Amino acid sequence: MRARPWLPALAGLGLGLLAGCYVVPELPVVGYETNDLNCDDGLDNDADGLIDCDDPDCLVLSTLCGEIVPIPPVDEPENTLLRCQDQVDNDNDGQFDCGDSECRAIPETCCLREFTDETCADGLDNDQNGFSDCADFGCRNGMFVTVCSEFTDSTCDDGKDNDADGFVDCDDTGCRAATPCLEPEDTLEACGNTEDDDGDGFADCADFDCAMSPDPAIQALCSGGTPEDTLEVCTDGLDNDGNGYIDCADFGCTMSGDQAILDYCASLPTEDTLEACQDGVDNDNNGFTDCDDFSCSMAADQAIVDYCLTQGEKSLDKCSNGLDDDDDGFADCADYDCSMSDDEDVIKYCEQVTESTPERCSDGVDNDDNGFVDCADYSCSQSDDPAVQQVCQESIGTPQQADERCADGQDNDGDGFIDCDDWDCSYNPAVTVCEGAKVCG
Repeated sequence: MRARPWLPALAGLGLGLLAGCYVVPELPVVGYETNDLNCDDGLDNDADGLIDCDDPDCLVLSTLCGEIVPIPPVDEPENTLLRCQDQVDNDNDGQFDCGDSECRAIPETCCLREFTDETCADGLDNDQNGFSDCADFGCRNGMFVTVCSEFTDSTCDDGKDNDADGFVDCDDTGCRAATPCLEPEDTLEACGNTEDDDGDGFADCADFDCAMSPDPAIQALCSGGTPEDTLEVCTDGLDNDGNGYIDCADFGCTMSGDQAILDYCASLPTEDTLEACQDGVDNDNNGFTDCDDFSCSMAADQAIVDYCLTQGEKSLDKCSNGLDDDDDGFADCADYDCSMSDDEDVIKYCEQVTESTPERCSDGVDNDDNGFVDCADYSCSQSDDPAVQQVCQESIGTPQQADERCADGQDNDGDGFIDCDDWDCSYNPAVTVCEGAKVCG
């Protein structure tokens, strides 16, 4: 079937209103990239930005772009530009070329094509991987992408919709915990807007600022029913004021000025003994059991603290056994309980195994066993350490320094690409010496 280039023109004239009479073609009307001829001519026949075997249409529908199985078979890393373009599964992992994660980790292979502010905000799935714009991993973690993040103090106070979701600064949910967006939760409006205005983890009448406010209007709002402020209602097992807290779990009781209420609350079972912190019971009825309760995990009794360290993923043994001990989806040093631990032994261990130093970001080893090696690991490529940045980025430094490094004829980051042939020199907005054709352009 021949292409009909006049169809877009008709649509432009408004005849698109007759859509009910128009049968949508199975393939783009601008052209086809589905056979051996069109998949070997060096042209982008279907105008989707992908040429020949880089186009998934060719991979599926032509005979030229499938996997080549060499005889005898090879077994070598698939981590160079040549091996990522030879249609061979060099490392025998079942994936070849751009289907292999090692190839996608090399920007110069052009396996990923959504890595600029423009391509991450155009509404298109430019690399046809099933994800467009900020839903694409390449955009969310792009080295120079700024349109997919709105959660820092600076991006939440710049008057821009940085992540292109239709919400600017403090109107964006990602900014709720940012300093410019935090407001006191002590007004009638703030205590009734269902938001955690001051970022302390409690919203509206569940927030102490509202629950204990001297403002009669706020008190009336937060009463929601019978105020929790008498011995009778503080001992009935009901959430009388409808704020989600019952009896002595409610500030209205525990912070009461009535000594009888305080004495009653003080007489209740507590979660602050070694026995109570390992019995599997929420002894103080605050919704947290054993070591999930701060009364245990932050106890003054060292025996309790030591016990809680053996639970979850907090001890050196639990942070080095390769298991997700607390079932939160993260094992060992990938778990914040380990990587952010106060235990010096755990800290030293995680420093040894994580991919976070210049040496470990350039040794060719997947030190943290997360499937990514050296600068392909975001622990390296997104590091805040200048020494690590120099290993993973040719265009590091001030704009002047970046220009110098991108024009000195040296492979400064040791990735096999020099100056403007290096992806980050080609796309770094601060670099001015790489005008003209870009890598993957």
